Amino acid sequence: QVEPVESGGGSVQAGGSLRLSCAVSGSTYKRNCVGWFRQAPGNEREGVARLYPSGVTSYPMSVKGRFTISRDNDKNMIYLQMNSLFPEDTATYYCAVHTDDPCATVEIYEFQHRGQGTQVTVSL
Repeated sequence: QVEPVESGGGSVQAGGSLRLSCAVSGSTYKRNCVGWFRQAPGNEREGVARLYPSGVTSYPMSVKGRFTISRDNDKNMIYLQMNSLFPEDTATYYCAVHTDDPCATVEIYEFQHRGQGTQVTVSL
């Protein structure tokens, strides 16, 4: 069973940085797509970072150039480095793992295994 558990959320001022971490139990995730999505109150879920097993990444324009997803297979960890944060980045951030293939056509927030989320608050 793949179980993501997020950590690293918190409060930061606009322009600041945060790094979110996701510990993933289960031995098969190394060959799977992983990603991060977010949801703010009253807003729809939004995928913010995707990492394919090949190492290819993708980001929406809203975070491209500011967010970086990475993984450490030896430690079973997934990371989201967030720089130049804006107040509109305030949301609950979720880590997700997709164990089916392919994943390119699956929304990150519909990946099979999703964590409980960690809150990120960006203030002016």
